[in-house]
Amino acid sequence: MNDTSSIGQFEQREPAPASIVPTNIGSPLNGMVMGTVFQIAGSSSKILIEANVLAQFANDPDPCIAMAGQVGSQIKMRVGSTWLVANVRSLVLDRRIDGQIVADVDFLGEGDEEKLTGKIYKFRRGVTRYPTPGTEIFPVSSADMRQIYAADERANIEIGTVYPTKDTRGALYVDAMLGKHFALLGSTGTGKSTAAALILHKICDLAPQGHIVMIDPHGEYSAAFKGNGASYDINNLAMPYWLMNFEEHCEVLVTSEGSDRTMDCDILAKCLLAARSKNRLAEGVARITVDSPIPYLLSDLTNILQNEMGKLDKGTNSTPYMRLKSKIEEIKADPRYNFMFSGLLVGDTMSAFLAKIFRLPSDGKPISIIDVSAMPSDITSVVVAVLARMVFDYAIWSRNEPQRPILLVCEEAHRYIPSSTIGGGQSVRKILERIAKEGRKYGVSLGLITQRPSDLAEGVLSQCGTIIAMRLNNDRDQQFVKAAMPEGARGFLDSIPALRNRECIICGEGVAIPIRVALDNLAEEKRPASGDPSFTDLWRQTGGEAEILERTVNRWRSQGR
Repeated sequence: MNDTSSIGQFEQREPAPASIVPTNIGSPLNGMVMGTVFQIAGSSSKILIEANVLAQFANDPDPCIAMAGQVGSQIKMRVGSTWLVANVRSLVLDRRIDGQIVADVDFLGEGDEEKLTGKIYKFRRGVTRYPTPGTEIFPVSSADMRQIYAADERANIEIGTVYPTKDTRGALYVDAMLGKHFALLGSTGTGKSTAAALILHKICDLAPQGHIVMIDPHGEYSAAFKGNGASYDINNLAMPYWLMNFEEHCEVLVTSEGSDRTMDCDILAKCLLAARSKNRLAEGVARITVDSPIPYLLSDLTNILQNEMGKLDKGTNSTPYMRLKSKIEEIKADPRYNFMFSGLLVGDTMSAFLAKIFRLPSDGKPISIIDVSAMPSDITSVVVAVLARMVFDYAIWSRNEPQRPILLVCEEAHRYIPSSTIGGGQSVRKILERIAKEGRKYGVSLGLITQRPSDLAEGVLSQCGTIIAMRLNNDRDQQFVKAAMPEGARGFLDSIPALRNRECIICGEGVAIPIRVALDNLAEEKRPASGDPSFTDLWRQTGGEAEILERTVNRWRSQGR
C-alpha cells in the first residue's frame, strides 16, 4: 500500500452533477476537478483521484475524457500560465481515505495556456516548474491531445492514431529517429514486419532520393518494395569475395581451432597480402594491407600457398597450408557460393557494386533489399558483415564529399549482434556494435528489428535513441526494454504485454513525448510476405502433390538457380 498517512489533510470536494460536465474540459473555469496532487517526486509523483467523479466521465462522447483516470490515460494540471501533462501509471484504492484512488503519474511535458479557451498549445517535452501538493487535476481532452501530439515543422511521417483518440495522428520525426538509431521490437505475430514495412514505405515516400540497405533473412520484404526499391539475392547480388577484410577471410577460410587457428591465420595473412600485391591496382597504392579492398585471383592465392609450402624444410609441418588450400578449392567448386566466389568477380567492380547496393543514385527507388535467405548458413554472417562494413567504411572515406547518409536496417538483429560472444560471426557483431556506437558521427543510421531484445548484445539497445515496442510476451524481454527506456516512459511500458496486434509504444528521440499508437493499415501489395498460414484452410486442399514435389526437389538440388 502506498504511503497515504498525510492524505486526510485535504478537504473532500463534492463532485459537480453529471448534467454540468462539459466536453470542453480544457477550460479551468468550467472544467470538473478530478482530484489533487498529493506527492511530488521528480518525474514520478502521486495524485488523489475522486472515484465518484470518474464514473461521471465514463459516458462522455470524448474518448479521452471517457478514459480519464485509467492506467495509460493522461491528466493535466495548471501551474502558473502553463499546463503540465502526466501519464497515469498505476492505481490503488485506499479505503482509509473514503475510497479515494491514489495514482502514480509520470510527467510528460508542458504547454502554454491559451487565454481565451484555456486549452494547451505549444507543447514541449520536460517540466520547467513542478506543481505543489494540492494542485487541482483535470482530464485531458481530445482537443488537448491534438495539441500535445501535433507535429511541428520538422520532417515527419504519420504512422498511426494515438491511443485512445480516433483522429489524433502519431508522428515520427525522421531526422531525430535516424540520427540516433532506432529499434523495432515485438513478439512473433504482433505485426512487427508489417510495422517495419509501413515505416520504411513512409520514409521512402518522404525521401525518394534516400539510401536504405535492408538485410532480409527470410525473403519476405522483396515483394513489399517492388515499386520503390531494388531486391538482391544469390542470383543477382554478385558480391566480390575480395571485398572481405582479413578477419572476414579468416571466418570463411580458416576451419581450425586453438593454436592451429592462430598458425593458419598467420599463414593466410602473409599469402593474402602477396596475392593482393600482384594486382596492377596495387602499384598506385602507397601502402597495401591485408584489409585493402584490392582484387586478387583465388588461383593466385592457392599458387602462393603452394609455393610457400614448397619452401618448407622437410621437418616443417605442411598441414596448415593444405587446410587453407583445400578450403579454397572446396568453395570454388561449390555452386552455392557462386554469388560471391565466382571467377567472374575478379574485376575492379567496387564502385559499381557500391552504387548498386547503396542506391547511388536512387532514381526514386531508395531501398535495397538484401535477401540472404538462400545463402549457405555458414557464410550468411560474413555477407552481412561485409555489407555493414561497406556502409560504415564508405561513410568514413567519403567525409570530404557531399554527404549521402545511409540507413542500415537489420531484421532478426539478435542473429548478428548476439549477447553471447562464443562462437562464429564475431566480425558482424563487431561492425554492428561499432555502427551503434559511432555511426551517427559519420551519417550512418542503424535500424534493429528483433523479437528477442534480451538476446541482443548488452548496450546495443541503449544506443538506440528511439524504441518502437510492440507486444512482448517474455518477461525477460520486457525487462530489457524497460531498462533501455527513459524513466518518464515507465507508465507506457507497463502496458506492453497488453498491446493489441499492430499497436506499439514509441519512446525516445523520434517522438515529442512517449506515445501509444495504433498503426495504419498497409495496402496488400506493400506488405511483406510474412502472413501466418491458415492450416485448416490449406489442409482442405489436395491434388498435384507429385508436381509440387518434383518442382521443389529441382529447386532444392539447384539451390534456387
